[in-house]
Amino acid sequence: MNATIRSVDYFNVIIKDQPGEAYRLLEHLAAEGVNLLAFNAIPLTSAQTQFVLFPEDPARFEKSATKIGMCLTGPQKALLVQGEDRLGALVEVHRRLLDARVNVYGSNGVADGRGGYGYVLYVRPEDFRAAAAALGV
Repeated sequence: MNATIRSVDYFNVIIKDQPGEAYRLLEHLAAEGVNLLAFNAIPLTSAQTQFVLFPEDPARFEKSATKIGMCLTGPQKALLVQGEDRLGALVEVHRRLLDARVNVYGSNGVADGRGGYGYVLYVRPEDFRAAAAALGV
């Protein structure tokens, strides 16, 4: 399989759904030297959005988040797959998980437009060890 797969920690934070919230958060994290491997925003209600943040350095992220009073949930575990984009790039990943009888209950991915992709897989906590082993993590 032509991909790099690793375990990553992620955190959730619920914020007001209003213009500029993502900007303020991302600006603060950048100023604090926090690098994000992935970021997702999920609308919850008309007034709330959940940010899902995957920091490269979870300890630095938590310290930075504390400075601005962010109420975090986590860390939780996910699997980050990065590789060369090609037809069927994720087939082998999902075949290995199927063979291990691990259900993927959530995922998101994107091709980077330069020939690569990133893909985040969410499995149940009780299945994480089996998923990681199946993928060689």
